[in-house]
Parts: sequence; C-alpha cells; structure tokens
Amino acid sequence: MSVPEPRPDPAPEPVPAPVPAPVPAPEAVPVSAPAPEVAPELAPGPQPGAPRRLPRAVGVVLSVAGLLAVTAASAAVTVAVGKPDRPGHAVAAAPSAAVTGGSPSPSASPTPTPSPTPTPTAKPTVAPRPSSTLQGSVSGGKHSGDLRYFLLPVPDDADPYGSPDGAMMSMDDLQAQYSKDVDIKEVLDSWDFKDAATRTYRTRDGKSEVRVELKRFSRTDRAQGFADNSSYDRESFDVSGVPNAKGYVFKPEQQAYTGELVGIGVAGDVVYEVTVDVQGDPDRALLADAMKRARDRLVNG
Repeated sequence: MSVPEPRPDPAPEPVPAPVPAPVPAPEAVPVSAPAPEVAPELAPGPQPGAPRRLPRAVGVVLSVAGLLAVTAASAAVTVAVGKPDRPGHAVAAAPSAAVTGGSPSPSASPTPTPSPTPTPTAKPTVAPRPSSTLQGSVSGGKHSGDLRYFLLPVPDDADPYGSPDGAMMSMDDLQAQYSKDVDIKEVLDSWDFKDAATRTYRTRDGKSEVRVELKRFSRTDRAQGFADNSSYDRESFDVSGVPNAKGYVFKPEQQAYTGELVGIGVAGDVVYEVTVDVQGDPDRALLADAMKRARDRLVNG
C-alpha cells in the first residue's frame, strides 16, 4: 500500500509594503493538496499494463546433489528468493461468428407467391482453437517428446495467453523468477535439469488465472529431489486428492487485492508447479482441481 505524502504548509499571507498610498496585497495562490491515492481494484485478468499483484517474499530451499549448497544471509542452506510479479499478457479475444438472418422481400408481381421459409438466426459462437501438432509420450515415469505436450490443458471456458501450445522456457526466463543473488542455472544443472515449459490461461468470467510450469530432469530421483528441497517461506499443506504434492496459500491484505495459491508436485521425471490467482482470499479447492488435472496429463499423456 502506498503511504500518503504529508500535506505542504499553506503559503504565508504577504504583508503590504509600507508606502504612503495603500497598495492592495497580492492574493496568496492556494496550494492544492495532493489527491489521496486510491488503491485500484486488482482483479485477475489482462490489463493494458501489468496486473497489480500482492507483493510477497518467497524463500526457496534448494539442496544441490548433497554437495553443492547455495548459502544466503543465514547459516542455514537456504536461498532468499524475491519472486517478482509476472509481466502482463495480452489475451486475444476469440472472434464471434457473424449473426446472419434472412427476411423475404415483397414481390412486385400481383400473382401470389409461396411463403418463404424463415431462415433461423445463427447464434454467435467462439471460434474453435486450432488442433495442436505437438507429440509426446510417457512410459515408466519418463516423459519423451515435446514437453509442452504435457502442459495442463486449457479448459473450454478459458483462453490462453500467447500461443495455445504454451512456450518453452529459456534459462533467462527461469533466472528472471529468482533473485540476482541466485545462480539458478548452476542449481538446476546440479540436479541434471533438461528443459522447462509454461502456459497461462484466464477463465472467461475473469475470476481466475492459472499458470503451470513444468521442469523435466534426466531421472525421476533427480526430479523428486529437486521438489523435496523446494519450498516457500510459509507452512505448506497437503493438496487434497493429489499425491506427492504440497501447496502454499498467499492471502491478500485486502479483499480487492489478488490472492494466490501455489502447488508443487512430481510425476516421474517432471516437477510441475501450478499457480492460481484470484481476487480476495483464495479457495484451496481451486488449486486441488488444477493440480489433479495437471498430474493426470503428466501421468497419462
């Protein structure tokens, strides 16, 4: 929350100069007090600028193969990570089909004509998404093919940001999520990290935004180790109905602000992280639903 600035002292009333003839004193120009700042409504969804998010500090514990340790300001092997707000996205609205209809024209001929059959009015529809050409397969917990294939599917009542297929993440993309003091490449390499992918979508009612991020490792034990040693700076909870997963809740200071749920889970050689943003206090059931669907995609392909 912004802190209102102190109001400036009013300008002093000028005193007329001592001259024989009285001279009217110049009027003091009133100084307008700065208007109080109004906290904008932070409902999820794309805006012309970045969506305002509730700031939070995030701590991540990253043990590195039992040997490499990243040490922060304390003696514990932890990394204080300031996870910034994600940049805003522009969502392309799905075009609607044009409404068409037919109406008979009056006949110029005096002879009777058969009554025209009324043409039903077409209902506006949302253009279907193009079929994805991505391919992938999973066997024994090992995921092969394009990692984007295993991203959490976008529901029918939602629209993705950017490409419907999602996007692969570069090391620069991953590093941008962490503090400059953390060399995330060194940490990930120590866990035999391979690649990462992400996709974000927003429900059409504007009530929630969901982001999923996948990190693939060379072996299932490496993925499990990375997930076991990753955490946020608050108490975790078990995600209902989702095995081998933990969740975190971030409540906003005000109900007009954005609340957030984050879940971390493992499926074979992939660590998946799901983030759900909503206005006000978030419901854990929203995270459980998204985590179940994300895990199902990773387990069954």
